[in-house]
Amino acid sequence: MSNLEKYLNDDYDAVDPLVKLAVIHYQSESIHPFYDGNGRTGRIINVLYLVLKELLDSPILYLSKYIIRNKTAYYRLLQEVRTKDGWEAWVLFILDGIEQTAEETLLLVKRINAVVDKTAEDMKEALPRVYSKELVELLFYEFYTKTTYIETGLSVSRKTAASYLASLEDAGFLTSQKIGKERIYLNKRLFEVVQEAGN
Repeated sequence: MSNLEKYLNDDYDAVDPLVKLAVIHYQSESIHPFYDGNGRTGRIINVLYLVLKELLDSPILYLSKYIIRNKTAYYRLLQEVRTKDGWEAWVLFILDGIEQTAEETLLLVKRINAVVDKTAEDMKEALPRVYSKELVELLFYEFYTKTTYIETGLSVSRKTAASYLASLEDAGFLTSQKIGKERIYLNKRLFEVVQEAGN
């Protein structure tokens, strides 16, 4: 682990950060430091490393789908680094994964932006008294929202925030569910576009 930490933070070598990412991922998976969750942790390290190296502005590039889709090749190549010193094939596999995932992520971001724009248009038309650009942005900040988020985000009273959310649900923009004492509102459109991308 100490060796991996030093390698992660060594900025003085001439190795491309994407190649280093492949090595780092192999190392973290090989060390297998936890009883459970090594794969998830390794994939989180991947994305945080890309942010650290300023190759990503936000942690939005997840290799999980690529790895799951190519699970057999992933485990074979991982093993071949150990048994046959097969670094080249491993690095090329990870680079291909980064490229495919980046392209898919860009498409998803474009789809989400289109859904945000369409939601803004539809809200203006259906609920002109409720609509604001800030409200639309709050609805797309996460998959779900609640009264306190709208209250704080728009600097409105709790009553006004609850009224906005009820109107949005009545108009079909949100669906709600009571969890404990709180009502949670799901952004249906955002959930559907991300769910579709995951299939």
